[in-house]
Amino acid sequence: MLGVLLVLTFVAVGIAAAPPLKFTFKNVKANSTAQETDTYAINNSGMIAGDYVDSASVQHPMILVGKKLITADHTGCLNSPGTAPAFYGINSAGVASGFCLTSTDTIAFTYSMKTKKFTDIKIKGATGVEASGINDSGAIVGTYIDSAGVGHGFLKVGAKVTKLDPPGVVSGVMGPANGFINDKGVITIFGADSNGTLRSFTTADKGKTYKPFHGKGEGTTGTAIHNINNKGDIVATVFDTAGNRHGILLHGGKQFVFDDPQGDGPNATRADGLNDKLGIVGRYGAGAFGGTGFFAQAK
Repeated sequence: MLGVLLVLTFVAVGIAAAPPLKFTFKNVKANSTAQETDTYAINNSGMIAGDYVDSASVQHPMILVGKKLITADHTGCLNSPGTAPAFYGINSAGVASGFCLTSTDTIAFTYSMKTKKFTDIKIKGATGVEASGINDSGAIVGTYIDSAGVGHGFLKVGAKVTKLDPPGVVSGVMGPANGFINDKGVITIFGADSNGTLRSFTTADKGKTYKPFHGKGEGTTGTAIHNINNKGDIVATVFDTAGNRHGILLHGGKQFVFDDPQGDGPNATRADGLNDKLGIVGRYGAGAFGGTGFFAQAK
């Protein structure tokens, strides 16, 4: 399932000794009865997008505004854990992007907090579409399967769809996965090569050229790039030489590796969302439904 990739720019950065950067963590829980809360994106107002599994083991897309939980269920989605009904991106206007499985395929959508309505994302000839990132202009990045059954990344601006295929990435069931797109149009994207190694990139020219991104200390599994903010900071998940995963923050041209110290956080942290204030969301551990959501402030 692409959500695995998604649930998980290789800029070749020279890693120099970096001044200390402190990460302060706190767990994020949708409500008191949630069995699982996944946090994928955060905007500059602090709204967090993701999903949660309720007490009846039903999964819902969610937006958290402070302690207020906004639940929005798409009528076409299967809502059991593993069918991926979730929001993976959110912009400053409170428009979230996401996807889910239906009884026949995968559908992508946006949801507006203002209108409280879903809008499905259509790509001509596609047999499955997944949306991950959305910027303040409403540009959307994601993945789709074409009519020949080949997976591609995509950029959708209005009605125009641009195919994104980074070099060396195998076009599998759903192809490469996009992390985000910032307001300058810089896109993060990753996927696996023929050896199964995750390869990550940024593209600033709609897929004409790709710049590789390697996480500090990565092993043979590689690095999964996720969000990029409007200042060019990036969060990613790196798999080290022992196969453990860690969060990565690229800030000021330097990479900072971090682990959530709570529970089984060390060696099991992934970083998903990032805003311009260096607020980070992600998950750690591997609970019954996939782990625990967190918010981290980097200073």
